Amino acid sequence: MPREFSRIDRIGDQMQRELAQLIQREVKDPRVGMVTVNAVKVSRDLGYADVYVSLLTTEELTEESPQVRDSLTVLNKAAGFLKGQVGRAMKLRVTPQLRFHFDTLLGHSRHMDNLIREAVGDKPVVDRDDDARNDGASDDPEQNA
Repeated sequence: MPREFSRIDRIGDQMQRELAQLIQREVKDPRVGMVTVNAVKVSRDLGYADVYVSLLTTEELTEESPQVRDSLTVLNKAAGFLKGQVGRAMKLRVTPQLRFHFDTLLGHSRHMDNLIREAVGDKPVVDRDDDARNDGASDDPEQNA
């Protein structure tokens, strides 16, 4: 039987949707670029919510990049405002404190993808057209008989 989502998971998912909209529409600071809210992990007692964000850019970013540091600084300073807006939108009695973190998973996945491409190359693993010809079987039933 599949495990059902707990209340904490549902709150985290709803907070992710609300925060994505709020950051896009309400945070007017130019230091915050195109921010994507990747995940929200809420503590069991609803005391804290760790918000994992990534920035949409053409270059590889790390936690030490100036763009990332500026965006996280702005988001952490706006955490009180965002907490109040999320609490009103979700009608929560207790709204968790928001802590913003840079999500490094995207960078790791790009790195792993590049390593796989180097090892395998850009050729397909199995060429389906050649396999069908080499089986000895043809589409004509009279030749197979």
